[in-house]
Amino acid sequence: MITLIRNGYSWVLDYAYVGFWQVVGFFLRLNPRRYRDGREGLAPILILPGIYERWQFLRPVIERLHREGHPIHVVTTLGYNRGEVTAGAKLARTYLEQHDLRGVVIVAHSKGGLIGKQLMAFEDPDQRIDSMVAINTPFGGSRYARFFPGRAIRAFVSTNETLLALAKREEINPRITSIFAEFDPHIPEGSALVNARNMKMKIGGHFRILAAPTVLDAVAASVARAA
Repeated sequence: MITLIRNGYSWVLDYAYVGFWQVVGFFLRLNPRRYRDGREGLAPILILPGIYERWQFLRPVIERLHREGHPIHVVTTLGYNRGEVTAGAKLARTYLEQHDLRGVVIVAHSKGGLIGKQLMAFEDPDQRIDSMVAINTPFGGSRYARFFPGRAIRAFVSTNETLLALAKREEINPRITSIFAEFDPHIPEGSALVNARNMKMKIGGHFRILAAPTVLDAVAASVARAA
């Protein structure tokens, strides 16, 4: 009973977080170029948000890593990230090539982690990407996806062709750190990835984890370790 109450509370806080950052992202149109400067020698960070999320949704993560001195890059052409994972990876590849970024560390949330692995596995012929830190990414899909009528969400069923292709690329996994909540209402299967560095955090929620101080510390430490 206590667990149910705690998980229900996590749901409420999660959607309060979503509402807040969607409003902030809509009304506060920041130019992402403000985050591109950084200290020499530190790895450039490529931010990949989740589905229905603009890049501003990850501002707590972005601002923490920028304070650490990393130059931050966002793929604005992703928009609200409603397209296919394969298409998103191609957009990200184009961005990396246009800006000639190398030694890149991807920091991604949810669907962004799938795009990141697709990018590492199939769209990085020049080996521009060193590693990825993924937060609450449905690497194995979600059992809830089949109940949604929208094509964008149904792409997360475990039998999806893209997910199956990514699962086969296990040689990529040691370069991935997967950080995830102990209770994720959207991904009951969890986000653990075989042979990756898996970090389960003592927090509930799919979205609000992005602003949790312990998670921000873990992301910063993982980026430093990966770079």
